[in-house]
Amino acid sequence: MSEQKRARRPVSYTGPCEGQRAAPSNPTLSASEKHLSKTFSLRCTAAEKETLLARAKAERITASELLRSALGLIKKPTRKRAAPTVDTRLLVALNRIGSNLNQIARTVNAAGHAGDMHQLNAMDIIASLISINRELASLLVFHSTKESEVAD
Repeated sequence: MSEQKRARRPVSYTGPCEGQRAAPSNPTLSASEKHLSKTFSLRCTAAEKETLLARAKAERITASELLRSALGLIKKPTRKRAAPTVDTRLLVALNRIGSNLNQIARTVNAAGHAGDMHQLNAMDIIASLISINRELASLLVFHSTKESEVAD
């Protein structure tokens, strides 16, 4: 007996745990629900505008948040964390290792679903995982020593 595969649900499906509000990056309340749907125009000189934008940028908030906090409309403006500086070689190496790990997981899972686990060579899988572990350890040592040199 062959199992029929069901079609995947479209991305627009909004079940109980899915949809636009499921991800942490999508806030649960929209701007209109937070009552920030109204705009306000402000006339100022070019120098004043530059000062306002520079101060907002220095505090890592928007100009609107800066003005609302100055008026006391919000208690504490939400500060956005600055993007960390990352070594691109480290990202490339971690991406390569992650791809290798995903290939191993995909192979093992596919064999498990098909009932062909006996065809997999456990020693090859273990050797690949040990290799990945060693690569990660060497990256950790390299970047730990590099960070300590920068701190000095």
